[in-house]
Amino acid sequence: LISDLIQKHNINIIFHAAAYKHVPLVEINPIKGLKNNIFSTLTICKASVKNNIEKVILISTDKSVRPTNIMGASKRVAELIMQAYANEEDLKFKTETNYNKTLFSIVRFGNVLGSSGSVVPKFEQQIKLGGPITITHPEIIRYFMTIKEAAQLVIQSSVLSVGGDIFLLDMGKQIKIIDLAKQMIRLSGLTIKNSVNNNGDIEIIFTGLRRGEKLYEELLINAKSVPTENPRIYKAFEDSIVLSELEFKISKMKQALNVLDEEESLQILSELVPEWKRAKSDKKF
Repeated sequence: LISDLIQKHNINIIFHAAAYKHVPLVEINPIKGLKNNIFSTLTICKASVKNNIEKVILISTDKSVRPTNIMGASKRVAELIMQAYANEEDLKFKTETNYNKTLFSIVRFGNVLGSSGSVVPKFEQQIKLGGPITITHPEIIRYFMTIKEAAQLVIQSSVLSVGGDIFLLDMGKQIKIIDLAKQMIRLSGLTIKNSVNNNGDIEIIFTGLRRGEKLYEELLINAKSVPTENPRIYKAFEDSIVLSELEFKISKMKQALNVLDEEESLQILSELVPEWKRAKSDKKF
């Protein structure tokens, strides 16, 4: 299907943004999460090489860095697939005459304000209903950028691609979610209801960190990055896995997923992403 779409519409650049990104939902549906996030990326890469696509850009996430959840680990595998295909394309380019290589690259960034599932529309709805605003933890912090910023920087990153790149978008400082909630309450012309102001309009309550959720996110695994021509785009240098080794483990995962063997699937995921800190509740032994 992907190959036919590429040919039918004469595609030459692909932005691969398709993934299940909701952390709690993937935690409780790991089979579907892994199937979609990992194997869709593999399909895109194979179809791109087959059809001589010029550039493929994976939209990744800060949750792929030292992941604490299955969604983040699955996105890290997607990154590894892109890196492995980039290395294969480099090798073909060096050894085959007049080979037109496909440039595979990754853009990694955090939360986008106003996007589907974003905390801002959620808070807006909770304020509209009279509260309370729910936050998982008083110390939780996140990177944020606007939809326009994210879209423009992703496109600009694609221009800088030479193949195998991991681009990081400068998202500024992380913001405390509780500060964001308080500001949104005030901007709505309302007051915060708490022990000091019992007659306030909107209460803020803490529900506890969800399974697999971090207090803070990171953009780098190995803490190595360099600036690019664009002051808001950096380039990271991180370890990769050769395609043959990657495909062997992914094929084993596919077999496990097809028979709904969750334990074996997650075990292979932990081998592919050793920095993933698997929660005890994920283990069946």
